[in-house]
Amino acid sequence: MSRPSPKSNTPSHRLERVAELIRHALAEILARGDILDDALGRHPVTVPVVRMSPDLKHAAVSVMPLGGVDAAATIDALNRHKKEIRTLVAHRINLKFAPDLRFALDSSFEDQARIDALLKSPEVARDLGPRDEAEGDEP
Repeated sequence: MSRPSPKSNTPSHRLERVAELIRHALAEILARGDILDDALGRHPVTVPVVRMSPDLKHAAVSVMPLGGVDAAATIDALNRHKKEIRTLVAHRINLKFAPDLRFALDSSFEDQARIDALLKSPEVARDLGPRDEAEGDEP
């Protein structure tokens, strides 16, 4: 099997597989309520993305509470229970080392809303509007 070049920005298939295993394990742990904390029990928490470091020792976990409610409290609760969550993840996946989990709020929804607002702005709509019919008649 060939190694990816060190300058490549795309993660290897192994990194993607491990990240997906961790994402599924975290989603199951949070859905089942294995962590007893009021901040985590109030709202369901989704885990849209997990990114692994190349050495598989660190996992950057993006989380979002349903509706974006109590986001800061959710991140604080996850960071307080980081060690316990890491242990639960290690029991569900088979790796030599359980990765260090780093929780952060997923901003992709806000980014998408901001881009949608930009595309719907009058200036952009004018530029993206229908072309003149004179331009459409040319071959």
